[in-house]
Amino acid sequence: MAVYVVSDIHGEYDKLMEILEKIDLKESDKLYILGDILDRGPHPIKVMIKIMGMANVIPIVGNHEIMGLRCLPFLMQEITEESIDGLDREMMEALLLWQENGFSTTVDEFRRLDREMQQVVIDYIGEFLVYEELTVNGQEYLLVHAGLSNFSPDKKMEDYALEELIWERADYRQRYFEDKIVVTGHTPTQLIKENPHPGRIYRNNGHIAIDCGACFRGGRLGAICLDTGEEFYSSDNE
Repeated sequence: MAVYVVSDIHGEYDKLMEILEKIDLKESDKLYILGDILDRGPHPIKVMIKIMGMANVIPIVGNHEIMGLRCLPFLMQEITEESIDGLDREMMEALLLWQENGFSTTVDEFRRLDREMQQVVIDYIGEFLVYEELTVNGQEYLLVHAGLSNFSPDKKMEDYALEELIWERADYRQRYFEDKIVVTGHTPTQLIKENPHPGRIYRNNGHIAIDCGACFRGGRLGAICLDTGEEFYSSDNE
């Protein structure tokens, strides 16, 4: 059994399939996805339905899933003057925030599903883990979407607010733990100043950053095998 991690697929279905082929994922293996399956890329719901059928995939929630969870039930309604008039300020702000973060492909594909499948997708996203702690070959890992904002070595994981784990970016200059490696997505590795290989997986200072900007120009989908340290990449975006 091997343990793989990937993050920030953002609707790039073809890139996911390319990675699955490259790692040759077996039923006995585990694949953790560190959030942001939804939005931006062309087929977020297609990706979601694909992984729903894979028992060895363990998804961890990202900020894009949280935005979706807040808004998708509203989109299940028939859009009428009455439903629009019933929009409260909180829902309107949630929809605007989601729109600003690239919700159009998610909304388009979600609306093509029948009502029963829409609810299945919402229920599935609602079961995503917030983080995962595991040990592979004696090495401890913390898997989380974004990072550990307001970090304290004395702070228990359950004491972090959701926003601190899924929105606030990791500080890659700070080593969080002596013996535990923190694996994150959310911040494209092209944006990590200390990264000598922008767009490739960044490993330093007790961090592994694996968001390689799959949905952006020049980006790719990256995956890592925690057992061996081997890295896998999809083809680049043009």
